[in-house]
Amino acid sequence: MNPLIVAGTDATEAFHNLHRQEVLQKYSNRCIGQIEGASSRSPQFKSPCYKESHRRLQKAMRIFTGEKSYPVVQECEKTGMHIPQELVDSMSKKGILHMRIGPGKHLHGVNIMDGAVKGEEFDYFHDLIITQEMVRANARGFQDGNMAGMTISLTAVLQFANNEAWKNKIAQEVFSGKKNISLAITEAFAGSDVAGLRTTAEKTKDGKHYIVNGTKKAYSTITNGVFCGYFVTGVKTGKGLSVILIERGEGLETKAIKTSYSAAAGTTFITFDSVKVPVENLLGEENKGLHVILSNFNHERCMMACAVIRMSRLVTEECMKWSNQRLVFGKRLIEQPVIRQKLAKMIAHCESNQAWLENITYQMTLMPYKQQSAHLAGPVGLLKMFATRSAHEIADDAVQIFGGRGLTQTGMGKTVEMFHRTYKFDAILGGAEEVLGDLGVRQALRNMPRSML
Repeated sequence: MNPLIVAGTDATEAFHNLHRQEVLQKYSNRCIGQIEGASSRSPQFKSPCYKESHRRLQKAMRIFTGEKSYPVVQECEKTGMHIPQELVDSMSKKGILHMRIGPGKHLHGVNIMDGAVKGEEFDYFHDLIITQEMVRANARGFQDGNMAGMTISLTAVLQFANNEAWKNKIAQEVFSGKKNISLAITEAFAGSDVAGLRTTAEKTKDGKHYIVNGTKKAYSTITNGVFCGYFVTGVKTGKGLSVILIERGEGLETKAIKTSYSAAAGTTFITFDSVKVPVENLLGEENKGLHVILSNFNHERCMMACAVIRMSRLVTEECMKWSNQRLVFGKRLIEQPVIRQKLAKMIAHCESNQAWLENITYQMTLMPYKQQSAHLAGPVGLLKMFATRSAHEIADDAVQIFGGRGLTQTGMGKTVEMFHRTYKFDAILGGAEEVLGDLGVRQALRNMPRSML
């Protein structure tokens, strides 16, 4: 914008046609007043799900994400740089790494966000909040690169390690940020068919070690593998599947895989060439690894749904703001009925998905782990399936609303472009839509009363 053209005039219209609202927020310290009625006139809706500790945590996480994370996140997303150790250390100090695993004893006694919530009180709604607040950084590649591998792999160590001292050692290394950990299950040959794994682990003659051979190539699910020191790995052990923890060392090689989102995710191709692993690194029982692999699916899928639902809301918010400030043919975009119709559909998707998510989250707070596994796998699968179908609709309408700006990675439409380019990751990772939809229906049929048949 040429300042000589608008000098001494009301530049509001010209400004909002070329700049995002965050520009005003960046220079808010230079504000000399506020137009009457400019602030929100809607009261905060009440919810029985959230207590004061949830609000405190939300506020603390919003400040951390906005002030501490956002500048670093955006730079990493742009350059493909992996997460800096300084940010990992900050998250460790604030208890964020501990919270990412969900509720449990690992949070007891941990100082969470300078006392925002006690570890013993941390529940699945706190879990939901931190996931949705971290998404606001708007960097889908970095979102997975930000220790996402830990959230789906360390749980296996905490639940199924056969030696308490060894488990505590691994947990301390990871929670302190000194070492990273990733999940290495999927292979190019097997895809979603976990039972079709080809990576093998054969015991040495003295029975003290496994010798692991094979590859893991999941395009985007072996996240963080490039910079990880530990790999929770699915292998074939003669009569069945087993899961073992493999430490990076001789014979283990990782190679970055380029995907449609940022290299900041650390997506990896892994090769195991006669890697020697102590038998003590077995998680759970030998040949019964499928239970270990499936154990964290509910939490993983629920957190993925959390993220894509929050990102859908962020995109819808962007469209609401843009359609109110964009002038076309002498009118604001929002004055076009077709635009209001698109926004109505987007809002309906966001609100229905958030309500469904909170309903399932509430059930999780009341059910012990075994009941969650028995009764929530289907509903969680259906939620994730529908949330990513909604993301498809929202992404498509958002680009139509933004027009050409919705195709640019910088400027007014960068949030929409990011979402449109990357929402498919959520539709594939953690279980494809078709697989999860089928899971939900099959579980419903299994629980149907016999009298109905």
